[in-house]
Amino acid sequence: MGLRVVGAGFPRTGTTSLKAALERLLGAPCYHMREMFGRPDDAVVWRDACAGVMPDWDRFLAGYAAGVDWPVSWFWRELSAEFPDALVLLSRRESVERWYQSMDQTVLEGARRMMGGDSTRPPTPATLTPEQGRAMGEIMQALFGGAFGDPRDRDKVIAAYERHLAEVRATVPAHRLLEWQPADGWQPLCAALDLPIPDEPFPHENTTADMRARINDMGGQ
Repeated sequence: MGLRVVGAGFPRTGTTSLKAALERLLGAPCYHMREMFGRPDDAVVWRDACAGVMPDWDRFLAGYAAGVDWPVSWFWRELSAEFPDALVLLSRRESVERWYQSMDQTVLEGARRMMGGDSTRPPTPATLTPEQGRAMGEIMQALFGGAFGDPRDRDKVIAAYERHLAEVRATVPAHRLLEWQPADGWQPLCAALDLPIPDEPFPHENTTADMRARINDMGGQ
């Protein structure tokens, strides 16, 4: 099948909603960070990719029509080269401040715990083997450390987000690039993919409150 859409957006840019929307439009799965918990062997593959050992992407992502969120969007350069006909989807929030506020209350809170910013560390899911659990931790260290340096430093986090947007815009040819934000809904996606707009509301999933509840559950709070 090959990927038809390569997500290039950072977390908390509507990626869970995009996953649901793209699966509705393309009729096939969309890879998202959540996939690793259902496919725990993937953690080792992504860990190796973060270390520079790339998988056979076509084989590894067989059956998926799209991918969004980290770790997929961390490898947007490699994946857009591997799938040259794929749309590169740069999801973002309506403002940098809104993105940071969402990140700060959710994903970054978990990252700070994992990277030593909090005495409470989320437990390794019971479904993971020790090797898979180590790989998951190493992935998070590589992604958050690689992207932000220190996820506790607001200015560094915001600068990394803005730098990432600029890099994608400067690199991807205009005919392959779609910038999208949650308020845009179906229309830009359907136009870029040459598909009809579904006669149903656009999915809006994984609110800040939803994600905070999951983080608190993981931390035993």
